Amino acid sequence: MTTTLITGANKSLGYETARQLVALGHTVYVGARDPERGRKAADELGARFVQLEVTDDESVQNAVKQVQEEAGHLDVLVNNAGIPGPFKPADQLTADDFQTVYNVNVFGAFRVLNAFLPLLKASDNPVVVNVSSGLGSIGMATDPTVREAAWIPAPIYSSSKAALNMLTAQYAHLNPEMRINAVDPGYTATDFNGHRGHQSIPEGAASIVRLATIDKTGPTATYQRNTGLVPW
Repeated sequence: MTTTLITGANKSLGYETARQLVALGHTVYVGARDPERGRKAADELGARFVQLEVTDDESVQNAVKQVQEEAGHLDVLVNNAGIPGPFKPADQLTADDFQTVYNVNVFGAFRVLNAFLPLLKASDNPVVVNVSSGLGSIGMATDPTVREAAWIPAPIYSSSKAALNMLTAQYAHLNPEMRINAVDPGYTATDFNGHRGHQSIPEGAASIVRLATIDKTGPTATYQRNTGLVPW
C-alpha cells in the first residue's frame, strides 16, 4: 500500500488529488490547518487526517511523528499548500506581502520536505511532487508569445513559484534515489482565480496525480504540465 501525504488537501486541487489517489489504492493523509475541515475532508474521501500548518515547525514535526507511528514511512509527498497573496500595483507591494506568501509557498514547502526526508528515504519508491504554476516559469514570463506572461501581474506569487522550482531541482540533484518534480496544474478554476480558469479541478489534478504515481524509472528534476515539459 502506497502511503501519501498531501498538504492543503481539504479543498480544491489538494482534495481532488487525494480523491484520485485514494481511488488508485493509496493510503492518503489529508494535511490541513483546520482540524474540523481537515477531518471532514478525510472522512468524505476515506483518507486519514493529519493537522499540518506548513508555516509552523511544531505542527510539521507533530505530523511527521503521526505518520511515522502509523505508517513507518512515506512514499509520496505532495507539497500542494499555497496562497496567492495580494494582487495590487507594484508600487503598493511591501516586504511583508512577500514574506507572507514566501512563508507558505517556499519556506513551508521546504519545511515539510526537509522534515519528511527520513520517512521518504525509508520508502522503496520515494516521490515528491511540488505543486508550482506556469506563472513561476521565467522562460514563459520572458516569452511574449506565451499567454502566461500576460495573465496577471503577480510578482509575489510568480517569484515564490520560481523559487519553489529551484528548490525542486536542487533537492532532486541532492537526492538522486528519489523522484522529485514540479508540476504546473494549468489554469484551473479554483478559489485562487475566482474560478475563472478554463480547466476543471479534476483536469488540473491529473498532472499532479500522474507525477505522484511514477516509479523508480520515472523522471526527476523536471517541471511538467499535462501537455509536457514547462520551460524553467
